[in-house]
Amino acid sequence: MPKHPARLAATAGVAASLLLATACGAGSATPASIDLGSGPAKSGTIKKDALSGVNMTFVSYGGVYQEGQQKAAVDPFAQESGAKILQDGPTDYAKIKAQVDSSNVTWDVIDSDSIWAEAQCGKLLQPLDYSIIDKSKVPEGLSGQCTVPAMQYGMVLVYNKDKFGANPPKGWKDFFDTTKFPGKRAISGNPGDSAPGPFEGALIADGVAPDQLYPLDVDRATKKLQSVRSNLVFWKTGAEAQQLLESGEVDMGMVWSGRAYAAVKNGAPFQVAWDQWMPIMDSLAVPKNAKNPKASMALINYYLGAQQQAKLTELTSYSPINTDAKPSLDQTGQAFLTTAPGVPEKALKIDSKWWAEHQPEMIEKWSAWLGG
Repeated sequence: MPKHPARLAATAGVAASLLLATACGAGSATPASIDLGSGPAKSGTIKKDALSGVNMTFVSYGGVYQEGQQKAAVDPFAQESGAKILQDGPTDYAKIKAQVDSSNVTWDVIDSDSIWAEAQCGKLLQPLDYSIIDKSKVPEGLSGQCTVPAMQYGMVLVYNKDKFGANPPKGWKDFFDTTKFPGKRAISGNPGDSAPGPFEGALIADGVAPDQLYPLDVDRATKKLQSVRSNLVFWKTGAEAQQLLESGEVDMGMVWSGRAYAAVKNGAPFQVAWDQWMPIMDSLAVPKNAKNPKASMALINYYLGAQQQAKLTELTSYSPINTDAKPSLDQTGQAFLTTAPGVPEKALKIDSKWWAEHQPEMIEKWSAWLGG
């Protein structure tokens, strides 16, 4: 399976200040001795010193994103709960498999691609305990048996408002209309990786109804993509996508919302067309046979709090997944939130379960087309 690609910042590895040893099982309090208190779970809370003596490791993708997670949720959780939490990363699916297969799991809570996590529920990932995790403020349909969302963003259509402002593109049909909207288009093109975006956009542009997208007709989608191939500029990382917008090399883009926001913040004259945007999220999960699952569930529950989610958004620009979160952002930042009023209703419905079942074959087909 592919590694998760970089988004807001390059994630070749976790910053040296974050990367610590991960052999944390020894000396931890046993699950049986943990008292999380009585009453129903409430996201964003933890009983004071409930995890004193517990050692844990939180794993994510490094860079701005993991630093934001640490400051917004993980460090405050450690201070309140008494747990000692080490940071590690980047998330590596082969390492997770090796840990689970050897029954030597040293990672407690992991941030991963949501499609990979969907496919690994009950295999490498264990079911979450929703008596400890309060998901009542998470939008319907985003939580699964083994996962909750870590944050949200989107694959969005952005356009140069200086060029198209008087008659802007409104959706993926316009993105693929190079006669009415001439110019280069930025689009993801990473061999060895395939995710929601190009196939869905191409099929919508070719006349497929949004509620009839799945199963994806790959041949039809690649034919549509091929028809505009000479106008496409492929990006492999979020940094490349952002640079294409900032340099003016492209007039339109199918890019991650966080990278579009960063480009606009740096002066790129782009605007989002929210119609038919595609929701994307990371997921939080607990590896199978984790040494202290009760503590892991408590950390996830704390992470989902409104205050924690608001701060995470302020630090990273990713959209919060708690419906009560009210991040303090400037006007530009608010304009790029996928949770802004009126935006969620415009999203395409992405079938993550279908992607989880078919991603390996989709990677093969996508890589073959890119190399053709």
